[in-house]
Amino acid sequence: MKVALFIPCYVDQFYPQVAIATLELLENLGIDVSYPTSQTCCGQPMANSGFEHLAGGCNSLFVKNFSGFDYIVAPSGSCVLHIREHLHDDDEPGLAKQIAERTYELTSFLTDVLKIDTLKSSFPHKVGMHQSCHGQRGLKLSQMTELNAPDFSKPGQLLNLVKDIELVELDRKDECCGFGGTFCVAEEAVSVKMGKDRVNDHAKHNVEYITGVDMSCLMHMEGILNRQQSPIKIIHIAEILNGVKA
Repeated sequence: MKVALFIPCYVDQFYPQVAIATLELLENLGIDVSYPTSQTCCGQPMANSGFEHLAGGCNSLFVKNFSGFDYIVAPSGSCVLHIREHLHDDDEPGLAKQIAERTYELTSFLTDVLKIDTLKSSFPHKVGMHQSCHGQRGLKLSQMTELNAPDFSKPGQLLNLVKDIELVELDRKDECCGFGGTFCVAEEAVSVKMGKDRVNDHAKHNVEYITGVDMSCLMHMEGILNRQQSPIKIIHIAEILNGVKA
């Protein structure tokens, strides 16, 4: 199995430890991982802002970088959803479609493809898990509470394999944090209020860490936590699954 690692821009620039944890986790599970070094932005910010017609270079470069792999894996639900729903290439439409279908968010890859049922990691802390909207509603990583349907959570399933972790049950477990990519710029006041509400739900349950599958959402909440001088820390799920020492 040949797997390519797709690392979002903000992870590369601000949270490289998440990329390293993802790489180490996959390699420790026996996966042959490659990192295409010429990868850049997938084009999601442009598409979300109404300029998808200007993202052709991003699309063609993504197809060029990630062709020839069995799977493409990224520690980001939002970027993966963008690739799955929007990747196209006028010169290689068939290849672009194949690549889009082979692109997986990390926890989905671990549960659906590798079918992981044991982990060696330990994280002896009280943790709240944030369900990011793109992952939950777009990639179906977890069930939506407004539906009368059986509950499930792929990230939660993996976290429950981690030794010594204490996962808390939030009051509104699938509420948006307010980040929303360019939404937090265009609607700053609403975004901040939503973020404060999301952070307060975690704080109410006395968590030590907030985790999730999208570093962008965690980054948004981290900014609010820092301004509140809160002791609560954020950590990407890849770091916990990889056995990071907190």
